[in-house]
Parts: sequence; structure tokens; C-alpha cells
Amino acid sequence: MVRPERRIRRLGAGPVIIGAVAAGNPLSARAGARALAGGGTAVDAVIAAALTAAVAEAVLTGPGAGGFLLVRPPGGPATVLDFFVAVPGLGPAGRRLDPADLHAFTVPFGTAEQVFHIGPASVAVPGMLAGLDQASRRFGRLPMADLVRPAVQLAREGVLVGEESAYLHRILQDMLRHTPASAAQFTPGGRPAGPGTTLVLNDLASTLDRFGREGAGCMYQGVVGEEILRYLAATGGLLTPDDLAAYRVVERRPVEVGFRDVTVLTNPPPSSGGVLIAAALDEMQGRPAPADDEAFYAGMARAQAAANAMRGPGFHVGLGEEDFLERFWAAMRAANAGGTPPSRKPTGTTHVSAIDAEGGMASLSSSNGSGSGVVAPGTGVLLNNMLGESDLNPAGFGSLPPGARMTSMMAPTLLLRGDAPLAAVGSAGSNRLRSAILMVVAGMVDDGLGPGEAVGRPRVHHEGGGLDVEGGVPACAVTALGGAGFDLRLWDESNLYFGGVSAVGVTARGLEAAGDPRRGGGAAGVDDEGRVVDL
Repeated sequence: MVRPERRIRRLGAGPVIIGAVAAGNPLSARAGARALAGGGTAVDAVIAAALTAAVAEAVLTGPGAGGFLLVRPPGGPATVLDFFVAVPGLGPAGRRLDPADLHAFTVPFGTAEQVFHIGPASVAVPGMLAGLDQASRRFGRLPMADLVRPAVQLAREGVLVGEESAYLHRILQDMLRHTPASAAQFTPGGRPAGPGTTLVLNDLASTLDRFGREGAGCMYQGVVGEEILRYLAATGGLLTPDDLAAYRVVERRPVEVGFRDVTVLTNPPPSSGGVLIAAALDEMQGRPAPADDEAFYAGMARAQAAANAMRGPGFHVGLGEEDFLERFWAAMRAANAGGTPPSRKPTGTTHVSAIDAEGGMASLSSSNGSGSGVVAPGTGVLLNNMLGESDLNPAGFGSLPPGARMTSMMAPTLLLRGDAPLAAVGSAGSNRLRSAILMVVAGMVDDGLGPGEAVGRPRVHHEGGGLDVEGGVPACAVTALGGAGFDLRLWDESNLYFGGVSAVGVTARGLEAAGDPRRGGGAAGVDDEGRVVDL
């Protein structure tokens, strides 16, 4: 195993970082950096990091998840690979979801509570392995067996549970105990894994190892998929063999918006997060760059409110229509700021960003939702609960037809200055991820902040006419926001509620990268002497 030799010195004499990865966990970032050091592309790096995240952040992502990859090869056009989940129920054995088959459980989140819907009937068709396989074939250099090796080793040796992960295990413990195999895997001794606990995930290691050898076929035509189908059929799930056989990765053209002298590329419809980020940036484009903290936070609140005003009835339904973007921009420019309350869920998402030495860029977001609580025995795969996520089913549970690609708030994002890479950015955090990405992009472009400063800056999030204000926002800005008429919800400290950004950026010192301290993120890179270093 290649281990980081030392920390990069950011100022003065020292190595120059020529390739970098930021992720939701330091182990994931290091796996990605090792792929770069081995001659891999930015896409190889995010694949290796995402596979390691399937172990290090197994509650948030994995083979049972779905996601998106925004990739721009060196000098080439950018492409989105959509491998998000699809609605099951195809074929003669197919049936539609009966909402009564969903199991509700309540999660304590700060001072609020949130009801989640889980169980076998909540499982949508996973796309994660199909997406990683296609990304590797299209944009990678390294064999998948090499990319998955760090994840397999970590799963077999055991992953140490940190403070942030322990918090998720604690608030999601009812979900993690929902089926016997999930309980055995995630709640050793019948208790949620606490800080310092080592989780050994042998079944997941075997599944990932098989993926490295066989590719995505192990899920969609092979033994892993068969075990999942068998278990779900016996317990009330909707997934059918036809669903797995019909699943395809969809290539899409990214949304593109100009902001100052930068081109921002992000996730297009039918997902909503990228559209809302682009709308907020478009609102900011007509105003001068902020001169101080008061102006910065006022601009963030105003832009978020303007974008939120577009989330009225029919917004999600229209996302699948061909002319949606044209109608959305027209409405955006005609609307006044308002607000439609989004959810406050701490949905399980994680993100990886990478830029390689040749200028290749990759931004990958993936999610299990809150997790279904379902692990098919022998697979180690925690399956998603997207059919039970109210945000993704705006017309009601069971309303989407079999085969439909579901919408998402995830928004992998790339920034270009001219034709040159500037940054790869993305975030976890359900509805908050779009405000987190917006604020990091604005900090890097308007204020010239590096990734670490931009990611660490305190955030605000507009929701339902009110404004959540993270601890650390300057007092002068808080006073100004209150004076501007916002209904402020003040937080005492930094909190993972405000998202988990992973950002890699090009600076005068070379590449810099940062994972979000709110969620225990990390970053690693390769220097000009070929060494893997923590950032």
C-alpha cells in the first residue's frame, strides 16, 4: 500500500501538486490519489475513491446506490453519465409500489425529527456499478481490478468508524437494524457502531472483488443481482430480473452557465440540483461581485431565494420535458424571489472531485438515500430507499411508472476559465448541497479563495422563506440579513446539515483540494516527484 509521505507545504518552497482528489473521507481521497500516482486519469481517481467510499462510507453509498459523473477529458467536451436509480416493476413479474408497503421510522436531527420510508418496497434499480463500469471503459486507463483493490482490502481489514460516521450510525440505527443481514453488518453487538469501532465487511469485500473481476455484469446478469432479486422477492421488494436487464447508463449534455469570467458546467434535467445552482448563479451574474462579508451573505441569500421561487407546483414533473430548460430560464427571469419549502432531510450522499496532471476533470456524486435497511444475505450491499424518498416522488409514492429515471438534487460541477480547468466541485447534503456548491463556487470565483478556504467558510441556506445561518457567519452579516427581512434560524456551530463539499481547484501554487470538515472529508494529491501526499 502506498502511504502519504508527508503533508504538502502550501506556501514557499516545496513540492507542486499536479493531481488531486477531494472526497467525503480521507481514505477515499488517498485511494484516488494512488490511482493518479499509478498513471490513472481523473476518472480512474474518482472511481477508486468512490469504491473506497463504498466501504468507508458504506451507509451513504455503494453498489446499491445511484449517481452521476460529470467528466471533461483534457481539452475535450464535457459529458454527464447519469447512473441514478430507476423505478422497478418491468416485466411479467412487475408490480407498482403500494405506499402501505413502506416502513416509516423517525430520525432525530438536531432539534427536529424527520420521518423516513424504508424496507424492501423502497428499493429502486441501482445504477452505481453500471456507471463506474462505463466510466472506466470510456475515460479510464487502469484495470478495474486495480481500482477496487484498496476498497476490498479496507473491507477485509476493517474500517475504523470516526466521529462523523458514528453520528450517522446513531441517528440511522433503526434503519440499519431493519433486516437481519444489515443488523449483523452495521450494528455489532446490537448497538450502533461508535467512534473507534472497527467494522469488518467481508461480504461487501467479496462483492467488490467480484465487480473488479467481472465488471457490472455481476449485478445486472450475475450472482450478486440474483441474490438481491431472490431476497427482495421473498420480502416484498419490487425489483425484477427485467429491471436489471433493462438498466442503462444515460449520457447527457451538462447545463452550462456563465458566471463572471468562468463557465460553470453542472448536472442537467431530469435532475434538479444543477438547474437550481445555475439559476442562482444567473441571478448573481447581474450584480457586482460582493465587496465585503455583508454583501457576500446578502447575495447568497438573495440568489438562493430567487432559485427557490422556481420550485413551484409542476417543477419536478416538468424536469423530464425536452424544452424544460428554456421555459425555466424564461420563468426565472420573470419571477420575484419567494420560496417553496424543501425538505430538511440529512439524506445519504457523498461526493468525489479530481483533476489530473493532464487537465482531465471529474466530479462524481452518489447516494443511497437514507438507505433502505435491506442487505441481501451474502452480498454486503446496503440497498437504496429512493422509492421512499419524498423529495424524489413529488407526486406521491408509487406515482412514477416502471423504468422511469428518478430525479435527484445531486449536482457534480466543473468550472472552466476559457478552455482551462479551474475547479471540480460537488457536495453531499440533500437540498442543502445546492447552496453549499453555490457558496463555494462564488467564494472561489468572486473572492479568489482556495478550495480549503471556500469549503470551510460558514454557510447560509434559504428554505421556505427563512434562512438557516451556520455558526461562524460574521455578526455584521447576520445583522444585515435580519435587517433585510429574512426569518433567521441561527445555528450555534458548524454542522453537517450545511452540506459536505469536496473541491479541487487550480491555483497559482498548483492544484489544491479540500474535503469538508463538517462531514469528516479529506483530500490527497500527487506531487511533481510522484509521491502521494495528504492535503
